Amino acid sequence: MDLQHLIDLLPEMAEAFVETLQMISISTAVAILVGIPLGVLLFVTDRGLFWQNLVVQSVLGFIVNVVRSIPYIILLVLLFPLTGFLVGTTTGPVAASVSLSVAAIPFFARIVETSMREIDKGMIEAAIATGATPWMIMKDVLFPEARASIIHGLTLTVITLIAYSAMAGVVGGGGIGDLAVRYGHYRYDTTIMISTVVLLIVLVQVLQQLGDFIAKRVDKR
Repeated sequence: MDLQHLIDLLPEMAEAFVETLQMISISTAVAILVGIPLGVLLFVTDRGLFWQNLVVQSVLGFIVNVVRSIPYIILLVLLFPLTGFLVGTTTGPVAASVSLSVAAIPFFARIVETSMREIDKGMIEAAIATGATPWMIMKDVLFPEARASIIHGLTLTVITLIAYSAMAGVVGGGGIGDLAVRYGHYRYDTTIMISTVVLLIVLVQVLQQLGDFIAKRVDKR
């Protein structure tokens, strides 16, 4: 590895790293804001629960499955018109955040739903029997019992978004993936290719450790 060459390219690597963090931050925030309510709605409208509505549950489940069925690189291209409408361009980290958010929402919503399905049904039935309102059940039973699992799922979502963001770099999304393609692939620059891979591995390891630590701290079961 050419150390001097790597030092010369540090500014570009730092810029690419910041762009990746920008993409991941925006899409993760959107996934949390939309994915949690969607996941809760998928759970509480299912059969036998306090907001049972199989029509709503089926429609939402179908939409979630459709979006999750589309490979990210195809979703990215499909959403170019929407991305251009929302942010005025289809290139750059902010533009890439649109498709990353659309991919992250159903992914995280299913994780939230699955986390809540792991809760002992007897606890929910006991809460209903004591006269608890739906809001109280969600606040005092569902979220406290599922939060560690949700945090594990959020960690998985963020790591998946890092992989997606590298793909976004191929079509002008910026970030570490874009740097790896421009230097590592088009210019056969193995120094940058190896450095970007190492950087992604370190980033994923740090996030996984952080997620595991937080989940362990909040798990009171």
